[in-house]
Amino acid sequence: MYIIGGITLRWAIVTGTSTGIGEAITLGLLKEKVNVIAGIRKQSDGQKLIEKSKNYSAKLVPVELDVTKDEQIEAVLVQASELVGADGLWALVNNAGVVVPGPLEFLTRNDWRRQFEINFFGMTEMTRVFLPLLRKGVAAQGSGVPRIMLVSSIGGRVPQPMLSAYTCSKFATTALGDSLRLELKRQGIGVTVLEPGAIATAIWNKGAQAASDFTPDHPARQIYNTEIDGLTMVSRKTAAGALAADKAGEIAVQALVAQKAPARVLVGDDAKLAALLKQLLPLAVFDRLIASQFGIASPSV
Repeated sequence: MYIIGGITLRWAIVTGTSTGIGEAITLGLLKEKVNVIAGIRKQSDGQKLIEKSKNYSAKLVPVELDVTKDEQIEAVLVQASELVGADGLWALVNNAGVVVPGPLEFLTRNDWRRQFEINFFGMTEMTRVFLPLLRKGVAAQGSGVPRIMLVSSIGGRVPQPMLSAYTCSKFATTALGDSLRLELKRQGIGVTVLEPGAIATAIWNKGAQAASDFTPDHPARQIYNTEIDGLTMVSRKTAAGALAADKAGEIAVQALVAQKAPARVLVGDDAKLAALLKQLLPLAVFDRLIASQFGIASPSV
């Protein structure tokens, strides 16, 4: 660990920092005097992040990191090991993610693989590879200090039509967090699942753009026209009323620096409301509520 002015600085790795929550978490951690190894898509993203962080004293190390590429993960491991030394890693924030929308009938095996490779398998591989550095962190910083954050979604509790691949990946992420929380408990590594609702990030615009691939002459339109239009409508409403990414980042950082890692953190009033309604309402009633948001009517008899 670096020590500046009597203050101990810690090291964190954050994936998916080019935009959105990942960028906000990175800047928030730097503000808390935590050094960050920031996974970016391309070098220009790193330059932008450096410019935004120039007023912070903590160290920022942007690294090109595609979580689906083992060679890039291994390269970051080598670099991170040199940077953190015997003091180990303080936090791993698995944030990288995408949305692959569409009706299941028109999603290919490769579509599902892309969704899970980025949102889930990239997360499991990052966690597997960096656990030894987190254990070093436990030895140097104390039990319960180092931690893992898995960025899931309210979609990990509340599935939605036309987003089956995405919500399945987030259900898997949430389950992974619940499992790891117990699996790593004896090792002194905390685990937090972050469950954001609608956050003002590029991911929703990309989701809407991907939905636009279902052009009027697309075969899916003959069967799922209402649902596709509903997805576009919901994506636009979500983007318009979304919580600012920097606010979501603040909540994530609060969880990371808390004395004890919280098990789950819902982010945004919409996420909290959706989780509550899912818990309280009968399934049939909740289904009708979700269907109405997408403009999906009951079939005519």
